[in-house]
Amino acid sequence: MAPNIQLNTDTPMATNSILVVDDDIAICRTLQLHLSSQGYQITTAHSVEEGLKAAREKQPNLIILDICMPGMSGLDGLLEFKKEFPNIHPIMITAFHDMDSTIQAMQRGAEDYIHKPIDIDELDATVARILSPEQLDTVQAETRPVSSTGNEKNMVGRSHAMKEIFKTIGLVAARPVTVLITGESGTGKELVASAIHRANSNASGPFVAVNCAALVETLLESDMFGHEKGAFTGAVAKQPGKFALAKDGTIFLDEIGELSPPMQAKLLRVLQEKEFTPVGGKHSERTDARVVAATNVNLEEKVRNGEFREDLFYRLRVVTIHLPPLRERKEDMMDLVQTLLGRINKQLSRNVNQVSMDVFTCMQEYNWPGNVRELENVLAKAVALCPGEVITRDLIGDVGHAQPKEISQNNTIEQLPLSQWSLEEMTKAHIQRVLEVTNWHKGQACDILGISRPRLRRMINQFGLQAPEGIVDDDHEHDE
Repeated sequence: MAPNIQLNTDTPMATNSILVVDDDIAICRTLQLHLSSQGYQITTAHSVEEGLKAAREKQPNLIILDICMPGMSGLDGLLEFKKEFPNIHPIMITAFHDMDSTIQAMQRGAEDYIHKPIDIDELDATVARILSPEQLDTVQAETRPVSSTGNEKNMVGRSHAMKEIFKTIGLVAARPVTVLITGESGTGKELVASAIHRANSNASGPFVAVNCAALVETLLESDMFGHEKGAFTGAVAKQPGKFALAKDGTIFLDEIGELSPPMQAKLLRVLQEKEFTPVGGKHSERTDARVVAATNVNLEEKVRNGEFREDLFYRLRVVTIHLPPLRERKEDMMDLVQTLLGRINKQLSRNVNQVSMDVFTCMQEYNWPGNVRELENVLAKAVALCPGEVITRDLIGDVGHAQPKEISQNNTIEQLPLSQWSLEEMTKAHIQRVLEVTNWHKGQACDILGISRPRLRRMINQFGLQAPEGIVDDDHEHDE
């Protein structure tokens, strides 16, 4: 049955021609009626081959192209349309919500990507934007296709925010610009960086990750830039650093906000000059590695406070991708649970592939302070302990029960509206809550927060947090 659409006859644009290619006759007819009522000249086709023939006759300005069709797919057809009609403006539509299709569509020249069932307001806005006079005078930039690898590290999500992130990945992957990924701990920033790397068909080097908060400054410099033999005690041989190992691939700098001022200056030189000097070295070395950085802190605030170089900040954020917390994209929960269960089952050689309805309800109501990382940990524990194939309520612990305001009754800030919380107060409340949930086990807290143990110690001291009486401090087991 065709979707119920409110026709809008305002501001007709009769000079613009649109080709709709979809094997679903009802969708073609519905879009034809709706778009023609707005003054567009509409032609329909039910396969890529029919669409190419119609395009040769009608020379449309814009094509609305379905991805999944008999014969040639819409993604392959997109390449044919762009090859034969380089100035055409494609919009892809699909019933699927996978990241790879979105990335491929954007890299092959799509100007937008809309999911079924089609939001007619979204479609109208997209068509109006593309067919504005300014857009019709432009030529689509050259793009390169990327193959689908089916990598288990792929991200999933059908929320609007995630769709926009997938589009951005597709647009920037093959362009040698620095990318800054922001978001709370556990949201999947390294997955975004990895997706950018895998979608870049121009890079032959590897994806190399560096945790800027995990090592002291001297070791971090050696880890990033390498060292010469005898550069320091224990340097018994020359050792290449991560920039050298990355070659023309991608180097991912996680927790970039934790870099010391001297390391910030060294990294700025790498970004400006594309060269670095190993510890103890006399000559600089070139690097073609693409830098992708990530942070869970507010770098703009650190710049204002003099804790982060302003020039480095602007060098890093040529393109910024913000990952929303899980509590703001609950519509992605089902996709995430399915994907994570598949990964965990493979790792643990299990076949736990279902969750009970009350478990899913609890997951939807829970705020997930540790985001996707916490969700994965909860599911991994449940799979490991599950006696059958269905995860039941007793296997997910306090999820859905222990919300922040119920844990820290003495923390008066939690009685205020969220709009009155400062960033420092929110950070303190979040860390305190995670410590309480983990019974002050710092190792587990670090896993949930996605930070190193030294950084957690500093934040505990900074906020004056104290463990309840009777709690044994586990730091003695991990003296640095």
